[in-house]
Amino acid sequence: MKDYIANLKNDLPASLIVFLVAVPLCLGIALASGAPLFSGIIAGIVGGIVVGLLSGSQLGVSGPAAGLAVIVLNAIQDLGAFEIFLLAVVISGVIQFLLGVLRMGIIGYYFPNSVIKGMLAGIGVIIFIKQIPIALGYIKGQEFSFATMFNDMSMGTVAITLASVLILILWEQKFMKNISIFKIIQGPLVVVSLGIVAYLALKGTDLALIKGQIVDIPVADSLAGFKDLFTRPDFSQWNNPEVYKVAVVLAIVASLETLLCLEATDKLDPLKRVSPANQELRAQGIGNLVSGLIGGLPVTQVIVRSSTNIMSGGRTKVSAIAHGVILLFSAMAIPTVLNLIPLASLAAILFMVGFKLARPSIFIEMYKKGWTNFVAFVVTILGIVFTDLLTGIGIGMAVAIFFVLYNNYKKPFLFEKDKHITDSGEIVIQLSEDVTFLNKANIQRALNVIPDNKKVIIDASKSIDIHQDVIDLIEEFKINAVERNIEVEVIERNMKSMKKSPIKELENSMQNVPALMG
Repeated sequence: MKDYIANLKNDLPASLIVFLVAVPLCLGIALASGAPLFSGIIAGIVGGIVVGLLSGSQLGVSGPAAGLAVIVLNAIQDLGAFEIFLLAVVISGVIQFLLGVLRMGIIGYYFPNSVIKGMLAGIGVIIFIKQIPIALGYIKGQEFSFATMFNDMSMGTVAITLASVLILILWEQKFMKNISIFKIIQGPLVVVSLGIVAYLALKGTDLALIKGQIVDIPVADSLAGFKDLFTRPDFSQWNNPEVYKVAVVLAIVASLETLLCLEATDKLDPLKRVSPANQELRAQGIGNLVSGLIGGLPVTQVIVRSSTNIMSGGRTKVSAIAHGVILLFSAMAIPTVLNLIPLASLAAILFMVGFKLARPSIFIEMYKKGWTNFVAFVVTILGIVFTDLLTGIGIGMAVAIFFVLYNNYKKPFLFEKDKHITDSGEIVIQLSEDVTFLNKANIQRALNVIPDNKKVIIDASKSIDIHQDVIDLIEEFKINAVERNIEVEVIERNMKSMKKSPIKELENSMQNVPALMG
């Protein structure tokens, strides 16, 4: 509790910024999902308050996820009504909770860093690109293309965008961060405040903003009217098998997105805390149960809001909870004030968030870690940008796994001239920790080029596992070696299960083996 109180000075300003980012995202995702706009706000509130209270993640922020938008859109159309879809959301929450109870959160740890960082950068690129039409003043339904994007742009919107970006860049400079007052007043808050002033000042002029260029959320005329904005699921469809199919898909996809974002958020955490994955699944399950019961979209932990929280100085889960409370209060009390915010101001904020997620230094860092990591990283980005989040991650994982198999195929054993040819001329081949059937051809070639009248020691003492095909190959070589006057010694404990020990990688390619043995 002391930590939460001590960090209020960081968490409360961060919660305001996350709130400002969450509002257009909640509404936009609901729109893309073919659902009532207010269902996105409900999901944001539940993700902040309910999931925030139950989650073990100190910096993760939950809400409606763009990665689920297409699934939700198709599900609503297939099921025929939003109320029936809400029942699927409720059931998916129950499934997620059970996954957490069964301790299935560990699957998130099987994704390599190159894919995780590629996911972050890919999302950053998408965020940046998606804001361009908004920054130019295009509204929903208006045709937009990069070839003609300057033809119908709104000069008032462009002016607000440029001014907002300049303010945000200025706020990032070191000399600004050294001034105490600017540590308290965050740049995005200034941008939004000045955006409202600009919107009001431009009214009645040629630069005035029109509907579709400012925030637009539903306004209830009374408390009773506010309650009417909530929708209940249709429980009469409990025996509809299609509902359960949708629920399973939602639970699996939402769980995977949550675990990936949880891992990514932990990597961005300046304090390097590790969040309990199973607790997160249980929290998300209860969140989806509640969201479905009151008319909200499915929720997951979302990297955009989580990274915004971190970059805005958030330190504990108070920032996520507070952003949910602000969402609830704003939806009830001040929707007319929110409806004065130009979308251009929010686009400028998201420009900066996108740039930070995909900043050039990340590309340089991944390149320095080796080309295999870099390729998986870039492929993940391209996959996410040109397909969707899950497909992009799947492509990145496929590439990462390919390199693992390829390296395993290339280097099935260790052979170094100085260490593996003894003074008496004995040839020592040390097998790697894991030798699969993919290594069979390389090992066969190595054995074939061993000169006659030599002694060969095949050292398998450090291997963890050797495929049966390789074992058969070695046995055949021992038989054929008799005719070539080759003495073969195999050092082994158990060819299928051996004590694990560290080994070095092969430093000489297969082509060098004959020369070294000559």
